[in-house]
Amino acid sequence: MRSTYVIFKKELKGYFFSPLFYFIAFVMTILLSVMFAIQLEKFAFSAANAMMQFGVSPQQQNIHYALFLPHLSLVNLLLIFLIPALSMRLIAEEKKMRTFDLLLTSPISSTSIVLGKYLATLVTIFGLIAVAMIYPLVSRQMAQFAWAPTLIAALGIFLVAAVYAAMDLFASSLTDNALIAFVLSIVFNLALWFVGALNESFDAPLAKKVLEHISLNTHLAGLIEGTIRTNGLVFFASLIFLFCFLTERVIESARWRA
Repeated sequence: MRSTYVIFKKELKGYFFSPLFYFIAFVMTILLSVMFAIQLEKFAFSAANAMMQFGVSPQQQNIHYALFLPHLSLVNLLLIFLIPALSMRLIAEEKKMRTFDLLLTSPISSTSIVLGKYLATLVTIFGLIAVAMIYPLVSRQMAQFAWAPTLIAALGIFLVAAVYAAMDLFASSLTDNALIAFVLSIVFNLALWFVGALNESFDAPLAKKVLEHISLNTHLAGLIEGTIRTNGLVFFASLIFLFCFLTERVIESARWRA
């Protein structure tokens, strides 16, 4: 555990002392601020004219669905591209700078290397999502609403981001070029959503059922609705374990080759 903590501390310091992190946080904040202001204005207009508008669905008048879910959906969209930018250097840059060879020859297990780097990425992602949650918190000053659905939806976004982080760490372990790792990470992240979209292309019930089960959107939908399901948590945990395990195998094979 001590070696894991050493790697974790090193990577976390690298994140928070990096200009790239603050640039990413700045860009994310600007985009979220603009879009949240637009959505807030639409919601306020809709709420003010709800009595005169016939056929307006209850969801359009619900602050969770009308304001916070579009906000969190934008966070998810941004993280598809921002997490690769954060994680692309984790292993690829170390390979390029030859510091990866020092890790391989040090008395640190491959599992500790993976866990240390992955946990540091998770803490950084948590920081970005915490920034995004400031907007619902400020909205609390203007309207009363139940926190539970929004917090559960934010948990869903964090779990999806944790899956991105595991895949992107694996992508970074496959190359010594940070740019290639970045592109590969985005491909992995987008492919995760396209697998679920293929569900509509099959008529066979078995194929549809399998694709539905491995669809990220299917498992995220429950959390978005404000309900925590065991099968969804197991699905996210399985994907995270799979890609962390694959990363550990890549590192271990490099150690044996060295």
